[in-house]
Parts: sequence; C-alpha cells; structure tokens
Amino acid sequence: MKRYIAYSIVPLLVLLAATSTACVLSYLIVLVQDDPSSLRTLITRLTQILLLLSIFPAMAYLNFKKEDLGFSVRPIFLKQLPQGFGLGLITLMPIFMILYALGVNVVDDSQPWDSGLIAKKTILSLLLALLIAVVEESVFRGMLLAGLKKNMPVVAAILISSAYFAALHFLDTRTEISPQDFNIFSGFILLGEAFANIVNPKNASAFVGLLVVGIFLAVLRTQVKESLGLCIGCHAGWVWQIKMNNSIFNTNMNSEYLYLVSINNNTVGPLVTGWLGFAIAGYFVYKKLRN
Repeated sequence: MKRYIAYSIVPLLVLLAATSTACVLSYLIVLVQDDPSSLRTLITRLTQILLLLSIFPAMAYLNFKKEDLGFSVRPIFLKQLPQGFGLGLITLMPIFMILYALGVNVVDDSQPWDSGLIAKKTILSLLLALLIAVVEESVFRGMLLAGLKKNMPVVAAILISSAYFAALHFLDTRTEISPQDFNIFSGFILLGEAFANIVNPKNASAFVGLLVVGIFLAVLRTQVKESLGLCIGCHAGWVWQIKMNNSIFNTNMNSEYLYLVSINNNTVGPLVTGWLGFAIAGYFVYKKLRN
C-alpha cells in the first residue's frame, strides 16, 4: 500500500516542478513584455507545454516505447482518430439533446448567425479541440496511465490518473496581478490560489464529472490495445461539442434543471456523471455476459 501511495505522489511532484518552472519563466517573459496581465495565461500555457515535454525523459527513464503509451502505427492511429471522434459524438450528443429539451440550453439569438459564422466557429473549435485532446491524452491516458499501470493494479492506475486529470482542470485562478504588485513571487501567489481552487467545494460536482470522464477514457485505453488514437478522437469530439454548444446556446440560469450541469463549462455535471457512469457499467456487464 505504501508503495502505491509513493508512486501516486510522483505525478504531483512532476506537476509541482512544472508549475514552479512555469512561474519563473513567465516572470522573465513578462519582464520583457512589460505586461503583468498576461502572467496567469503564460503560467497555464507553459505548464501545459512542460507537462507534455516531461513525457520524453519519463519514457527514457521507464524504458517506454510509443506503443507503451498507446500509440499505434500511423495508418491505424489515423483511422482511430475519426472512430474516436464518432464515439465522442455518440456518447455526448444525447446530453445536449436532453439539456435542450429540458430548457437548460436556449439558442443564443444575439448573434447574427449565418453559414460563414457557423463554419468559422466549427473549424476553429475543431482545431482547438484536437490540440487539447492531443496534449491531455498524451499526458494522462498516455504517459501517466502507462507509468502507474506498470507499478500498480490497473484499476488503481485508472482511478489515480483520472483524479489527476480532473484536478488539473481546476488548477486556475481569476486573480489579475497589477503592475505595482508584480514581482518574482507573483506567479507563486497565483499558483497557490490555483491549487486552493482544486479543493473548492463549489467545484465538487464538476470534479466528479471530470473524474468519470477520465475513467471512461482510461477504460477505453486499457481495454483496447494501443488505443490512444481512439482516446484522442473521443476527447476531441467531446471538447468540440462543448465549444460549439457554448457558442450556439446560452444556459438558462432560471431553469429548474440547472443542477444537471456544472457552473464551470455548463456541461460536465451530474447528468454527464450518470450517463458516462452508466455507459462504463454497461460495457463491463456486456463483457461479462459475453464471456
């Protein structure tokens, strides 16, 4: 048990190293740019880049090949991406249909909708969704899950990697640093607020939802050999739908069913938790009956 706890803490140490380095680098960049307002965004982006780059020394240390992370050969990987994207559409589209039917989502009539605007939002959202999916899946369902799975039971590896995945989505703060308060410690002040945000009770519903999202993707990764392409495609499909939903619809804050979504992205909440939890349970029941 102590061994498992020790291995589960290693990703936290890597995260602390990445965020601390990002704070220092962001401070130096802001000094050159003379724009403290960009500090928070810089820390976030640099942390993401550093976490992605940390995959390579970790692979060397653990003697992993790309196949160990879940990457298949290129033709299969490229085939998995649209397959995963389709899975993402199938698994999340019912959520948006329910939210629209219940009046939680209402069409945003304030924008001058036309084919050009829709096409622009569709393409930009898709590109951003793919970028997010590649980074997060490579880190969480790739390196982190593979590393944990090597040293502990697969169920524990799935739960721990999914908890880190959920927590990272709340590693943020809305505080802005004014020019007169800006110094080398400013980034670490923001970092402290960001870590405190993870344990904010207001985020509990969204955290559980994202935990189940991570478990769903981790199950997909562990049940299908070299399936990181499926995970990336599925994740991209989800993110794309969320971004398009937020562009086209507004959330009715007076809806009696508002509790079904979280305040973070107006999607991931109890409804997603129940739906994906049901899908995960259904898969294992089907697998057991089939065997």
